[in-house]
Amino acid sequence: MKPVTAGLLALSLAAIAATASAQTKTQAPAYTPLRPVSDCLRTDRITEWHLVNSRTITVRNGPNRFLVKLQASCPQLSYGPPTLRFGSSKANQGTAPFSICGEAGESVRSTQPPSCPIQSVRPIDKATFDKISAHAKRNGSGADQPTKP
Repeated sequence: MKPVTAGLLALSLAAIAATASAQTKTQAPAYTPLRPVSDCLRTDRITEWHLVNSRTITVRNGPNRFLVKLQASCPQLSYGPPTLRFGSSKANQGTAPFSICGEAGESVRSTQPPSCPIQSVRPIDKATFDKISAHAKRNGSGADQPTKP
């Protein structure tokens, strides 16, 4: 009886190890914030933004274009005046107060609360920006961004 039990135990452990290994391979790598901070989205230089859907925003500041993904659906960004305000993380407020890099604590909001946490920020080229922005539900300029930290 003991050899059968030991065999079943070994088989069970092998199946668990194979399942764990398969799950690790299919998980997407964790998102890494933009570095150096000089490559991040500068909110005090936004010239235009496009709310593509409740989780996706394209933003341009001069020649730089970014794709901003939110952590969850944020339908309140579609209400009220066409205003979006980006907030940097508390960690960056002292060293880079107008930088959005895709770090914990960054958010975007409209005139309606609450703020929507940002999941990621990544630079995109002009063609991608134009293609994604063409599907926007809402557009605006950077005129509503704060100019003082």
